[in-house]
Amino acid sequence: MVKRVRLWDFKFELATGSKLPVFMQIVQKIIEEIQAGRLSASAPMPSTRQLAASLAVNRKTVIMAYDELIAQGWLSSAVRSQTFVSPNLPASLTRKPMLATAPLTLPGLDEKSMLITQADTALEAYTEAAPGSIQFSDGMPDTRLIPNNIIARAFRHSLLHASKNHCLSYGDPKGMMALRRSISDMLNMERGLYVTTDNICIVRGSQMGIFLAARVLVKPGDHVVVEHLSYPPARDAFKSCGAHILSVGLDEHGLKVDELEALCRKTRIRAVYVTPHHQFPTTVTMTPERRLKLLMLAATYDFHIIEDDYDHEFHFTNHPILPLASSDKHNRVIYVGSLSKVLAPALRVGYLVAPATLIARCSQEILLIDRQGNSVTEQTVSELINSGELRHHIRKTFKIYSERRQHFERLIHAQLQPYLDFKMPVGGLAFWVLLKKAHTLPALLQQAQAQKLGLLPASNFANGKEDGKASPSIAGFRLGFGNLDMDEIEEGVRRLQLALTTAA
Repeated sequence: MVKRVRLWDFKFELATGSKLPVFMQIVQKIIEEIQAGRLSASAPMPSTRQLAASLAVNRKTVIMAYDELIAQGWLSSAVRSQTFVSPNLPASLTRKPMLATAPLTLPGLDEKSMLITQADTALEAYTEAAPGSIQFSDGMPDTRLIPNNIIARAFRHSLLHASKNHCLSYGDPKGMMALRRSISDMLNMERGLYVTTDNICIVRGSQMGIFLAARVLVKPGDHVVVEHLSYPPARDAFKSCGAHILSVGLDEHGLKVDELEALCRKTRIRAVYVTPHHQFPTTVTMTPERRLKLLMLAATYDFHIIEDDYDHEFHFTNHPILPLASSDKHNRVIYVGSLSKVLAPALRVGYLVAPATLIARCSQEILLIDRQGNSVTEQTVSELINSGELRHHIRKTFKIYSERRQHFERLIHAQLQPYLDFKMPVGGLAFWVLLKKAHTLPALLQQAQAQKLGLLPASNFANGKEDGKASPSIAGFRLGFGNLDMDEIEEGVRRLQLALTTAA
């Protein structure tokens, strides 16, 4: 057997409330994943210790499951206790990935409106920070952590390889096959998806992915639903395609699916945009019950879900939360991701995952925009993934951001508790805080400006009056900490405490 390196952790979830012994649940789940094509022949399996830690079960339970799978012929063992998916499984035992050839109803190209409306809430519009200012961002990473030498070496290697092999000409508008294959492997192993390269389109950041989804799904007059606090550039992307934006509420459990269901009964909904992993901007994680209800509503009322998983890598609890797309049985989820948070926004590498028919339409749209992406950058990122450098960098930055998150929480609790209510976020690079005295918000924003302190209040994320009524007024704001080191976090909290004290 040819040895294969396992670049990504194999993650899955066990069903709650099952009456089967846990080891048999693991056996059944692994068989299902092999049959679904998520685990290919000869794919390396995680060690029993690693899988036990991931599932929070006893290692002996995993050993029993592996022994049973080996006995049944699904797995095979090699030297040094390495375990692999059997290389000799009959082809009839596996099926094609769920999203590979699913039919999809799309609006015609001739129905598209080319009119781009002015973005009224450009959240990420570039502004030069004043000298000496502290900016609590929307959750941006710290670009000072980028492994510049490693990336420079990978860029040089990719450029030389491209030049030598005549790869600097036009290529596939969906992106380089090498990068699409690398991302496919990552998504199947780490995030529980069932995709091939035909289901992936490389884009220049998650915003381009959202815009492409809007272009191929939405025609003028369609209704698109967002949460009443949401990501403004996403709303603007849908509006630019002629969509009417409707909003529903959210709480500590995520999007209120009952409100969405009531809306669906009255109005034909084309798409729903959500950030279920770490809701933007409130950071809450959508509960499993609401996730399942959302997927059921999509199938019942014939709409699509655009899932923006903008910072999946930074989830700080031991239990992994898989994307909505991993549970999608009816090809209703369009999954958008980005490597901006783990590398750098300036590298402009993201991906859109969807049925092959929709990906083909996306490639047509890309041909109209800029023909293709940057093949050298894409080859570089693929090399960083395949060499293990990207995973190493994620682990390194995860530790740093985890320490900053804990430090930030301690400072807020110790110095700002009289003024603010908040819950420790389970993931992401930002906190969501609420003022105890809501009426002090205007004065606080004024004092923050005087302190050279950048804040993003809830009004920046509100939907306005697009659905005929004003969004609820919330005296809260998003405090991004990822772009700040320990000293900057302390200085930011000090200035915020001074601004809060003065405003009160």
